[in-house]
Amino acid sequence: MLSYENARQKLIVALDVPNRTEAMEAMDQLRGEAGAFKIGLQLFTSEGAAFVKEAVKAGHRIFLDVKYHDIPNTVAKAAVEAARLGVWMFNMHASGGREMMKSAADAVRETCDKEGLTPPRMIGVTVLTSSNEATLRETGIAQNVDDRVLLLAELTAKCGLDGVVASPEETRIIRNAIRRPDFEIVTPGIRPAGGTKDDQSRVMGPGDAISAGSDFLVIGRPIMNSADRAEAAREILREICRAETTRSGASNS
Repeated sequence: MLSYENARQKLIVALDVPNRTEAMEAMDQLRGEAGAFKIGLQLFTSEGAAFVKEAVKAGHRIFLDVKYHDIPNTVAKAAVEAARLGVWMFNMHASGGREMMKSAADAVRETCDKEGLTPPRMIGVTVLTSSNEATLRETGIAQNVDDRVLLLAELTAKCGLDGVVASPEETRIIRNAIRRPDFEIVTPGIRPAGGTKDDQSRVMGPGDAISAGSDFLVIGRPIMNSADRAEAAREILREICRAETTRSGASNS
């Protein structure tokens, strides 16, 4: 069976809370269970870059989930500042296009090389897990979800980013199309058996997502809303271990 520590590295807990106090409490409770923590728009807007620095200094791997999407020069400069914060991972909307993504990736790598920083993982957001084909049509996109995700994932790979954010339902088509072994897939929309979908449209259980080829699982409410957050995380980690063991056995047979 996959080691607990290796499974832990795949779990990113979403700190979708309103303030530093609640975020620090959650990180303390989950320090031995979560491989990383996601700071998204709510917490970043509330507490700012100073809290990101504080969390990094405390030894936590931070996924800065603010989904940059602007003109190339603006995104490149913001991406450099994210790298200087010391985050482990950050993202940008792949729909921002080739120039935006490539400019950001090049600027980050150049800055990290000059300043002796560890380059963060840079990933492109494909189609939000709350979206469906009706959402795409509302915004003038005629493609179905699978085709849209695949187009944006392939563009992200061509721009030299490290991976994508995509729903677990699209993981297999991305794996089949993009043969880069280092191309990582980060999947939100994870709901353990018996959980609710909340505002997500395209969801999957932790074990099924790992079996489909996800590298990292972003999980918020199923853990954060639990009376025992650490135990909720441990149950998910046990499911990841079982799924990885089954996947490894199948690939070796």
